[in-house]
Amino acid sequence: MRKLLLLIPVLFVLSCQQKSTDEGAVSAIVRDVHSFAEPEKAIVKHLDLDLNVDFSTQIISGKAIWTIENTSGGTEIVFDSRQLQIQKVTLDADEKETTFSLGDEIKYLGQPLRVKIDPSTTKVTIYYSASKDAAAVQWLNPQQTAGKKYPFLFTQSQAILARTWIPCQDSPGIRFTYNAKVTVPKDLLAVMSAENPQAKNTEGIYSFKQPNPIPSYLMALAIGDLEFKSIDGRTGVYAEPATISKAVYEFADMGKMVNSAEKIYGPYKWGRYDVIVLPPSFPFGGMENPMLTFVTPTLIAGDQSLVSVIAHELAHSWSGNLVTNSTWDDFWLNEGFTTYFERRIVEDVFGKDEAGMQELLGYGVLKDLVKEMGETNPDTKLKGNYEGRDPDEGVSEIAYEKGYSFLRTIEDAVGREKFDIFLNEYFSSHAFKSVTSEEFLADLEGKLLKGDKGLKDKINPDLWVYQPGLPGNSPAVGSVKFKVLDSLITKWKSSSNADVFNSVKLSSNESLYLISHLPENTSIDQLKVLDQVFKFTPSGNAEIQAAWYALAIRKRYQPANKNIEAFLTTVGRRKFLMPLYKELVKTPEGKEWAKKIYINARPNYHSVAYNSIDELLK
Repeated sequence: MRKLLLLIPVLFVLSCQQKSTDEGAVSAIVRDVHSFAEPEKAIVKHLDLDLNVDFSTQIISGKAIWTIENTSGGTEIVFDSRQLQIQKVTLDADEKETTFSLGDEIKYLGQPLRVKIDPSTTKVTIYYSASKDAAAVQWLNPQQTAGKKYPFLFTQSQAILARTWIPCQDSPGIRFTYNAKVTVPKDLLAVMSAENPQAKNTEGIYSFKQPNPIPSYLMALAIGDLEFKSIDGRTGVYAEPATISKAVYEFADMGKMVNSAEKIYGPYKWGRYDVIVLPPSFPFGGMENPMLTFVTPTLIAGDQSLVSVIAHELAHSWSGNLVTNSTWDDFWLNEGFTTYFERRIVEDVFGKDEAGMQELLGYGVLKDLVKEMGETNPDTKLKGNYEGRDPDEGVSEIAYEKGYSFLRTIEDAVGREKFDIFLNEYFSSHAFKSVTSEEFLADLEGKLLKGDKGLKDKINPDLWVYQPGLPGNSPAVGSVKFKVLDSLITKWKSSSNADVFNSVKLSSNESLYLISHLPENTSIDQLKVLDQVFKFTPSGNAEIQAAWYALAIRKRYQPANKNIEAFLTTVGRRKFLMPLYKELVKTPEGKEWAKKIYINARPNYHSVAYNSIDELLK
């Protein structure tokens, strides 16, 4: 890991305060080592964004009008900027031009944009353009889309990439509302993380409004040949015409999921909940952009078997978007809570068996990751320390699955009813605010444990949050369906007879379990038999494909080679790409094959994916 010079102050809590927008409450601003902003001096409150998107030059340009609070009455406000060209900066309604400077560039972070203001300044207008290579933005030619006719653009701002297409105070602890006007080619539709149009207009000019305060990493824009179809009164799907019908079928239970989530943790506070299916290069399963979740087309399996990702992104409407981690060191507060909430939604909508299988699979992934990283590796702590590093390194199953296991441990200790009451209060009292691990632990102590030493010792929160590895009080997990499968695998180990599985119809989760629990000495011939029975190699389920292809690479199962190459060339989801490339580089011949594939595949990947793979293939 490359470390930065210590040019940025260490994380500390400032004594100043930021007003909440909902009830006039105040919460401490936490200094973020991944942002140059100095919110204790001057902080943004609202953005009016006016952009022109030029596909011929692949340039986004326009102006960002920031309404600010100059809380210190000082003469400077600091923004984050990376790969931006700043033309000029003006102040207030009369647009008096002011001076600005860009500081030294620091890897990952970009440059501080320092703007001279007056003590009475309330608006700062920044005229700028983003680089065609802006890390958050992916420009796709028609051949990289489903329809093959029109170009496409999408952004991915998490964790600290919003600053590559908007000059902003790019920290999850700083929230603002926004309005936007975006001009695009007339045959394309633009959508954002806001109130959205549902059809193209003749001008190619679209207006947006996000009335709730959000952090910058939730700024999102997508532009393409898009259609919209409703699921129910407040949910629907955007996708290219070639994909829209399949997407509507796949996500038909979205409305049920929103209703289920509200039943568990209170009202959905964002108006509509829509989903947009992006081209295959999107690097994640989903991104919880408010009001419009961005998802990968790899979720479209044809049998609604992968929609738990939708449950996960929906759950972020409470844990992440409503109550946000103050810094990226507290990333588990977003993802651990969301994984817990996701499985509660899945249990309510699809049943305990489904939730139980996901829980057990997740715990298996967590155990394997901790073993791979090492029990004492500090990156296995829930409370991270990513100073001097790209916070995107925090995107691992530690935040998701260890965070989930911690919350399950609390639930087991106090009972689900009491835990739900506590979490409802947590989401309500911190709505539209950002919190730290320490604030959550204080809530846990004061509002749930209430001085009960025996209960606290049973849970041991500090061990979970501040120590590496997996605590010994991890919750017991299990699945009745997997136990049945275990018995079949045992018979398979002793007989190698495919007839053991002949009458078995596997679900997606059962397939993943079988693949991950095959004996280490499984032969090529045995893999061929399993492949004939279950059709793993040509599967249309990306989760099954990724798991099977990793095994095939490890075992040198050549019948899968053509499919592996096609998968790596067409799929951009980092969760799938990294394990496969990691398997390939374990052997000299595998690494050569990986490099050959990568030459053709890299243009189809987002920077979030190819930056990781570039390092791996050096």
